[in-house]
Amino acid sequence: MSPHDRYYITTAIAYANNRPGLHTLYEVVGADVLARWHRMKGDRTRFLTGIDEHSVNIAQRAAELGTTPKAFVDENVALFKTAEDALLISPDRFIRTTDPDHIRAAQEMVRRAYANGDIYVGDYEGWYCPAEGFKAPSDVLETAQGTRCPNHPTVALQWLSEHNWFLRLSAYQERLEKHFEEHPEFVQPDFRRNEMLGFIRGGLEDFSISRSGASWGIPFPIMPDGSSAQLPDGSWNPAAGTIYVWYDALINYVTGAGFPDDKEAFELWWPADLHVIGKDIARFHTIYWPAMLWSAGLEAPRRVWVHGWLLAQGERMSKSMGNFLDPVDVVRTLGGDGARYVMLREVAFDRDTDVSWDSFVRRYNADLANDFGNLLNRTISMANRYFDGERPAVGPAAGLAAAWTETLARYIERLEGCLFHDALATLWEFVGAANRLVDAEQPWALAKASKAGDQDATRRLKAVLGDLVEACRLVSLAAAPFIPGAAPRALAQLGYEYGYAADGNGGPALLDDLRWGARAEQAGRLATAEPLFPRIETEAATPAAG
Repeated sequence: MSPHDRYYITTAIAYANNRPGLHTLYEVVGADVLARWHRMKGDRTRFLTGIDEHSVNIAQRAAELGTTPKAFVDENVALFKTAEDALLISPDRFIRTTDPDHIRAAQEMVRRAYANGDIYVGDYEGWYCPAEGFKAPSDVLETAQGTRCPNHPTVALQWLSEHNWFLRLSAYQERLEKHFEEHPEFVQPDFRRNEMLGFIRGGLEDFSISRSGASWGIPFPIMPDGSSAQLPDGSWNPAAGTIYVWYDALINYVTGAGFPDDKEAFELWWPADLHVIGKDIARFHTIYWPAMLWSAGLEAPRRVWVHGWLLAQGERMSKSMGNFLDPVDVVRTLGGDGARYVMLREVAFDRDTDVSWDSFVRRYNADLANDFGNLLNRTISMANRYFDGERPAVGPAAGLAAAWTETLARYIERLEGCLFHDALATLWEFVGAANRLVDAEQPWALAKASKAGDQDATRRLKAVLGDLVEACRLVSLAAAPFIPGAAPRALAQLGYEYGYAADGNGGPALLDDLRWGARAEQAGRLATAEPLFPRIETEAATPAAG
């Protein structure tokens, strides 16, 4: 199968140490949009997201609560799945690092690295962040509260000395530099690629891939002398330790593609077309991960997109800071479609963005309730009133048709380029053009003149409303990956079948259906206009923050 016939997209897997915030699921919504887009285009698509369950702080938190790590993560995984369902996220697999096939995959990756001569036993001493892992001396901050991780400033670091296994990352420096130079698309946006390339050129150090003395994690499969750590009864020798959480977590991407159990599936889906991750974990995904894959004889992913953070008054949204929005509460006010739209319209997908609940409500009211919602409602209401429910035919390729051709090209480029905020801005410029056509042509005035016998007014009325119906059809379809719940309802009001499954699979090839007049031969009747996005009063209660 050609790589263009399939599309494999993943997100980073979140720590299951707490309930999710909206900022945690931001990248998952973005990836879901791309997955839906490719499904609707007709590509065979696989979308993977999930949970990382093996960090030290999870074991510590479970002990504090008097429960087991597994029971603790089970409870939080349920919260993640509830939030993802509320946001209409439809992965093909929700992976957990406690899944049996992932345990096998992680242990096989270790064995392959050992067989390749790329791992060795050594000593490590340094700062350890319970929320992230070992930190290089150049990657910590000295604060009034002590030494801190820049990504988790409220978490106290631990000074650890351990006898661990290490991966020879330094051995892959030249290959990494060459890969970055030969594949400029590998890390995007470009300024993130330049940051990572600069880090590589600064010199790479080997990194620990095991933890000694930790019981919550995937058993390390090899003893220090190179023998198997598996005991005759099938259990694992605790003296071998566990696989370091970051090495374990990254491997989820190949587990989700079928490694090592399903060779046929893995040959189909790997390498991944796109990893969507946050900027704080860029090094792990763009430097450590390719080296891990090459060490195991596997290909690097084709592309890694590095997004920024959601900020609240200049500070990073985080559960530890308590300045985050609860996704279920946001959906309760804005709806799943509204929450998805405002998140990806208000927050740039290529850089940090300061947002607030008020900015979300303003965007929802302006774009969804007023611009698109009002266009759809008055188009259907006028067409019903003036043509007794019969859907007016789309007119010749002029006016809005020409604008649509240009809009669609820019929209596709920006959406597939992960610039979701720009893609939606482009699409809503067209919505604005359609609204301006209503104001310029005044169908109510044309209807009055038509009723008085003006044949030219009759012709113009049919042409204007036909074009407006077509504009609403096209915007509904194009925006469906962003608003998958509302799009089928919009099309039903326009008298069209949606044709796609709840996750975007099936149905006609989307790009064919997005041609102006693609359904011009289909006669039909309009349904009653119903508001898709009821206006929200600005004094609506703010969703609960942490």
